[in-house]
Amino acid sequence: MINIEDFIISLADAFKNLSYFGIFLALCIEFVPAEVVLPLAGYWVSKGDMAFIGVVAAGSIGGVAGPLTLYWLGRYGGRPFLNKYGKYFFVKPESLDKSDAFFEKHGGFVAFSGRFIPGVRTLISIPCGIAKMNVWVFCLYTFLAITPITFVYVYLGFVLGENWKEVGAMLDPYLLPIGIGIVLLFAMYIWLKRRKRKAETPTA
Repeated sequence: MINIEDFIISLADAFKNLSYFGIFLALCIEFVPAEVVLPLAGYWVSKGDMAFIGVVAAGSIGGVAGPLTLYWLGRYGGRPFLNKYGKYFFVKPESLDKSDAFFEKHGGFVAFSGRFIPGVRTLISIPCGIAKMNVWVFCLYTFLAITPITFVYVYLGFVLGENWKEVGAMLDPYLLPIGIGIVLLFAMYIWLKRRKRKAETPTA
């Protein structure tokens, strides 16, 4: 029986023949984990098969194109479904309206911070689409989050060389605390902003 990681590696090796476009293409497929493709690409860089900057650029652009497919799925499939069947899942129209209002104000932050949380970073694109978040804002914040992550994965793959498979296990434990830290800082920012607004509101 073929190990799923071995299958993904063989798939990435096939994409290698397409050079940087192959890396971009691999990351456009959402079920292909970046934590496998990017360190492997870093290993290729260490062997002189590719340039570091080219791999990071291809990985970052592919890391935006891949989530866009789920974004469009949420935008054109998710909301109509919830409007029609949401009541059976106790999802009220006013809850969806509140969600839309929140994403309109803070959608960029959600798209950004979600990329640092394992298990969430792929699916976060769907609620962004459901809320009809501005697609350019979605792309911008996704790119801003994906680029440093891509850089680190590729760099560690480059440094570890033949031991590139250890990168995912090495880095993932740090991404979750970073994501939680960003969320907590944002929550504190919202709380302070509301507190300031209440203090400035004149009392009758």
